[in-house]
Amino acid sequence: MRKPKTKIKKKTKRAAVARFKLTANGKIKRNHSMKRHILTKKAKSRKRKLRGSTIVSKADHANVKAMITS
Repeated sequence: MRKPKTKIKKKTKRAAVARFKLTANGKIKRNHSMKRHILTKKAKSRKRKLRGSTIVSKADHANVKAMITS
């Protein structure tokens, strides 16, 4: 007797879950990159702007949402 065919379960990308957060309005927050090392040659203003978080761009929104919600 054959097993019935089942759909493959889509899994969440756990690395993406650690990097992105969903806001109450459905937007996706992310942190800035380039703030880990080699900070001596970067300007103070540049490092200050990298401090906070920002919203994922519209072009990447669908891909990121697919990774974090399954």
